[in-house]
Amino acid sequence: MLDSKFVIAGPCVLESKDMCLQIAKYCKSVCDKYGFTYVFKASFDKANRTSINSFRGPGLEKSLETFSLIREHVEYTTTDIHEPHQAAQIAPYVDIIQIPAFLCRQTDLLTAAGETGKIVNIKKAQFLSADKMEHAIKKVYHTGNKRVMLTERGSMMGMSDLVVDFRNIHKLKQFGCPVAMDVTHACQTYSQTNGVTGGNRIYGPLFAQCAKIFGADGTFAEVHPNPDEALSDSANTMNFNMFEDMVKSLAE
Repeated sequence: MLDSKFVIAGPCVLESKDMCLQIAKYCKSVCDKYGFTYVFKASFDKANRTSINSFRGPGLEKSLETFSLIREHVEYTTTDIHEPHQAAQIAPYVDIIQIPAFLCRQTDLLTAAGETGKIVNIKKAQFLSADKMEHAIKKVYHTGNKRVMLTERGSMMGMSDLVVDFRNIHKLKQFGCPVAMDVTHACQTYSQTNGVTGGNRIYGPLFAQCAKIFGADGTFAEVHPNPDEALSDSANTMNFNMFEDMVKSLAE
C-alpha cells in the first residue's frame, strides 16, 4: 500500500505520449523534492463525458504502450476502469485500479478489480454518504484482496454543483483504508449548457489544505502544462506552478 504522504497526479485523460511523459516527469520531480510518493494518473477512456462530441481518450488497447512508457520513469501508475473485463487487461500495466465515483456500487466492477490483486482505489460517489462506502469496500474484500484505498471528491449540491464536507475524510478513515482527497473534481460544476463540465481550479489547493487538516493521507489532482488546452476537465486542472505550490504547502 501507499504510505501516508502520497500525491496522485496527471492529466484527466491520456493525450500524446510526449505530453504524458512530460507531466509524469514534472510531477515526480516535485513530489521527490518535497518528500511525497508520486503516482501518475490518467484515464484511457472518459466514458461519462457530458457531450457525445467530447474527446474520450485513446481507448484501452492504445493506452497500454503509454502506461508501459510511464512506468519506466515513475514507481506507481493508476487508471480507472468502467467495465469488469477491463480490470484484467489493464492490471499488468498499472499499480492501482481506480473505480469511478459514479460506478462505486457496481459489484462486478469492484470484484473484478479486487481479483487482480492490485490496490483498488474506490472513489466515493457524489450521491453517497461516507458511511455507505463500507459496502463497496466489503465487495473488494470478498475477493480476498484487502488492498483498498478510498477517495473523497465532493457531494452533489442541487443539480449542478458540488460541496465538500471534510468530515467525510474522518469518516472514511474509520474503515482503516488510506484516504485521498480529489481536489480537482471537487471543483466541478455539472450540466453546463455548452455540454462541457465547468468549475474553478483556484479552489483545488485550498481543498488540499483542508483535507490535510482533517487527516487525509494523500492528494489527487489533475495537472497539465496548459490547462486551458487540456482535452478534458480543463476548467479544474492545475498548471505546473499551481501544482508545485500546492505540494510545497502540503509539506510545510
